[in-house]
Amino acid sequence: MKKEPILKVENLELSFSQYTQGLKKRELTVITNLDLEVNEGEILAVVGSSGSGKSLLAHAVMGILPYNARTKGKIQYQGRELSQTDKERLRGDEIVLIPQSVNYLDPLLKVGQQIAISLKNETREQQEEIIDHILGRYGLDPSVKNYYPFQLSGGMARKVLLATALTSSAKVIIADEPTPGLDEASLQEVLKDFREIADSGKAILMITHDIHAALEIADKIAIFYAGATLELANKRDFARGGEELRHPYTKALCRALPGKSFEAIKGTQPLSSELPEGCLFSDRCPICTEECRRARPQYRSIQGGKVRCIHAA
Repeated sequence: MKKEPILKVENLELSFSQYTQGLKKRELTVITNLDLEVNEGEILAVVGSSGSGKSLLAHAVMGILPYNARTKGKIQYQGRELSQTDKERLRGDEIVLIPQSVNYLDPLLKVGQQIAISLKNETREQQEEIIDHILGRYGLDPSVKNYYPFQLSGGMARKVLLATALTSSAKVIIADEPTPGLDEASLQEVLKDFREIADSGKAILMITHDIHAALEIADKIAIFYAGATLELANKRDFARGGEELRHPYTKALCRALPGKSFEAIKGTQPLSSELPEGCLFSDRCPICTEECRRARPQYRSIQGGKVRCIHAA
């Protein structure tokens, strides 16, 4: 019997209320069809270009969207659909976010105090030992625990954010672009920590532009494009030039990687206000047909993964 994913997002749609010229109100839909699921003991990497909906997904799961946001679809944790109240109760305890912006650090608390928030079940002595250890793993001197955020460089602040989340006892960790600003040694240490945490039974949702880092540690890769999930692939599907991949966009991403054919594709991702009626990738797709332009394809299971393309077989 297949185990229920610990975190599941089904057909998520997200829009924002806006006032245009003349104080006319309109709804701008920025996410149309996001689907994903994360299992315990697994790293799911979410890969996509800027504007594809990656960070908005994280904010929707955590319940920290702005007041003018409207969502449809389901976000489930341990098989239960989450309300806003549920999200507020769970965040920071069972579901934690490593945010993209270092501005999430509290400017009035020292680094050690902020990391200790995740260690509330430990004694003071145990907290000090753990804090010193994790700072050292990321190349930071123990004295950094007495710094305020304004005393940190961008790279140091990124490491502190990682330390704060990775010392928690949460069951799900959402890491939103966790690697920018890290030196190579720290990057490898973080990726190693992610893998060890997942292997201990926790689930990690890693949102990233860095497909190389994703392929290094992830079990599965979800490909986002223009506010929709186009494919859910296994790591092994990217081997041998991506022959096992299902969607034309994912195949193009694989071919464009250094070490592959480094082949670019024409066009750009459409803006949220200019989405085509049919397949979101239709204007750039080399195998697009009239049927592709008429209606959005369904997200379906095929060959051990999932894809949103009528031509995948």
